[in-house]
Amino acid sequence: MTSAWELLLPAASAPARARGRALQAALRDAVRSGRLAPGTRLPSSRDLAADLGVSRGLVTEAYEQLTAEGYLRSGQGAGTWVGEAVRAARPRARDLAPRPAGERADFVPGTPDLSLFPRSAWAAAQRSVLADLPHESLGYPDPRGLPRLRTALAELLSRRRGVVADPERIVVVSGVAQASALLASVLHARGWRTAGVEDPGSPQHCALYASAGVGTVPLPLDEEGLALDPLRTSGVRAVVTTPAHQFPTGIAYSARRRAELLDWARSVDGLVLEDDYDGDFRYDRAPVGALQGLDPERVAYTGSVSKSLAPGLRLGWLLVPDWLAEAVVERKRTTDLGHPALDQALFARFVERGDYDRQLRVCQRAYRERRDVLVAALAEHFPGSRVTGIAAGLHAIATLPERYGPEERFLARVTEAGVAVRPLAAYGHGAADGPAATKEVRLVLGYAHLTPGRIRAGVGRMAEAG
Repeated sequence: MTSAWELLLPAASAPARARGRALQAALRDAVRSGRLAPGTRLPSSRDLAADLGVSRGLVTEAYEQLTAEGYLRSGQGAGTWVGEAVRAARPRARDLAPRPAGERADFVPGTPDLSLFPRSAWAAAQRSVLADLPHESLGYPDPRGLPRLRTALAELLSRRRGVVADPERIVVVSGVAQASALLASVLHARGWRTAGVEDPGSPQHCALYASAGVGTVPLPLDEEGLALDPLRTSGVRAVVTTPAHQFPTGIAYSARRRAELLDWARSVDGLVLEDDYDGDFRYDRAPVGALQGLDPERVAYTGSVSKSLAPGLRLGWLLVPDWLAEAVVERKRTTDLGHPALDQALFARFVERGDYDRQLRVCQRAYRERRDVLVAALAEHFPGSRVTGIAAGLHAIATLPERYGPEERFLARVTEAGVAVRPLAAYGHGAADGPAATKEVRLVLGYAHLTPGRIRAGVGRMAEAG
């Protein structure tokens, strides 16, 4: 074994008390990884000990231990060999995070521009927090979240989104996904077995509620928001909504529909679950305030930094009605014992010093420009196209003229050309009778993660293919 010295030398230089275990671990790892192949003859214990500068007894003990475990084999007078039983290769960590598939243009919605993440300000906040945070703050936190952060969030959300934000009813969560899972679990424990979801709508809502044993009932939309008659006859008492900027259609619920929705919730002793996923981003006027502000006891409100900072931070908030607060907090406690304290303290400082407001302004300017570029590019390359929905958020709905259809064929052509797009129909939950007989192509186009140049180039490539 000419490479034994190189493989095992680090183990030989370990502290005396740990040297035997280190030598065994190094030999075991070398066999598992294949660096010592099955059938390889090892040096005698005397020779290996001399090479490594350790006692012969240390090597003998390592050989005996690994022989007992099956990694090595030995025979009287025949030496020591790598066993034939080991077939495990070194485990490799796979990355299952969603990644672009390498398309030349990617208009799939849902991703912000991660290059806008404020690294310098975030690093400064982190240094400050690490310097000032009391030692006891690194213990298990209040499952609702650090009081400092809940207080900062209450002020922020009241000011920016018009919510009624009592810090005692704010729960810091790892994004809207955890908020939804907590609510679904609590509702299930109360005997609620179904919840309504917008159709079309986010496919994640169905999966999250199903994971807690709560089925979902697709409910259609009209031009003002969730259609009331199907909701009233559905039998559900909870409904998941995106009223500030409906995903994916891009409409904002009308004032009348918002009031009607709350009237329905009161009439059935029910709950509206408000997903305010991009409510800060409105480009033609001030954003419409959150629905929760109209009736905090009938609306559970969720939001996060996934569109404003980065989804990888896994940081969000949940405002719960008083009658659900205790159960949600207890479920949060048993789920994860609270959100990471250091992350909470960091974000609290970020909000308190105005850094988060500055970040929102940066994103607002960038995304408004990109939406304008997208609308102009569509008008240039697809004459007669329409962009519908309010000027807000990170995506737009584009309806192309019939001459570009049928939709299925159009999608096949642009996909072959390396353009990733999603049709509006992809976000349906199957409640409707099916698409109308039309050749129109209706697309949900995400633009926030693309530079203006890439938007123009991508729409041009889509036009060439279509």
